[in-house]
Amino acid sequence: MNIYRHIPLTKTTVDKQAATISRALAIGNFDGLHLGHQALLAKMVAVAKSQQIKPAVMTFEPHPREFFTPQNAPARLSSIREKLEYFHEAGIEDVFVMRFNKAFSTITAPDFMQQVLTDALQANTILVGGDFCFGAKRKGTVQDLIESGFNLIDFHEVKVAHERVSSTLVRKALAADDLMQAARLLGRSYSISGKVVHGAKRGRQLGYPTANVHMRHERPAFTGVYAVKLDGREGVANLGVRPTIAGIPKLMLEVYVFDFDGDLYGAHVHVQFFHKIRDEIKFDGLEALKAQIAVDVSDAQTFFNSSK
Repeated sequence: MNIYRHIPLTKTTVDKQAATISRALAIGNFDGLHLGHQALLAKMVAVAKSQQIKPAVMTFEPHPREFFTPQNAPARLSSIREKLEYFHEAGIEDVFVMRFNKAFSTITAPDFMQQVLTDALQANTILVGGDFCFGAKRKGTVQDLIESGFNLIDFHEVKVAHERVSSTLVRKALAADDLMQAARLLGRSYSISGKVVHGAKRGRQLGYPTANVHMRHERPAFTGVYAVKLDGREGVANLGVRPTIAGIPKLMLEVYVFDFDGDLYGAHVHVQFFHKIRDEIKFDGLEALKAQIAVDVSDAQTFFNSSK
């Protein structure tokens, strides 16, 4: 899979074959890669195969709302790496990660269609959601794409329990601690991936060594203590700012894996969330925290045993 971090506004410099490559292009934020996204990408790959052109995706980093109104931006469901992992699994050949900044936000809708979609990407087939808007001040619409001669593939929205599947709906489920509903919307358990990094080793001192998973974003959809699986291994995780530990609050994902004494430092891992045990609590010292961790471990083990 080819990953492009920018698009020069000329078709001769995207890659050596840009002038002769045609692409079917799906455009969107794809936050969470829920069932709707998955269905759109599957259709786009099938269309590309039938037309013998390359399946491609354009996505944005950061999320446009993080650029325009960072204080009101939605919680992040996926890091850019997590998106790229799924694009690869879905059979996407080219991914264009657009840096959403002031320059990009001022490209007009006509220029976006001509200079970016046509000249640079050779995208003659486009797949987007029905409410897709583009260009400066979001003036471009799906109708503009149709009238400009693009082959716009009709895509029917995906529904679960009569509701349209969306990233917003996934965020609401996670914020309400309804992990089962989130899993139904995603088609899989919600997960966070990242690199295991060195920490202060406090978990080891307490008798519960943890894998500290580096977070790529600071606005998670939920926080608390959860029964999780780290690459298939059962455990318990704390996602939050560790209020009992003195110092500058910093978002962390710490996972204690049951009956595991291996070395995970430097590994890129996936943490799946299955059940919320409790909210984060500030305890009166480390001994009280240690006692609560023992309860959390027991609760998580009980959950997994009851699920078998």
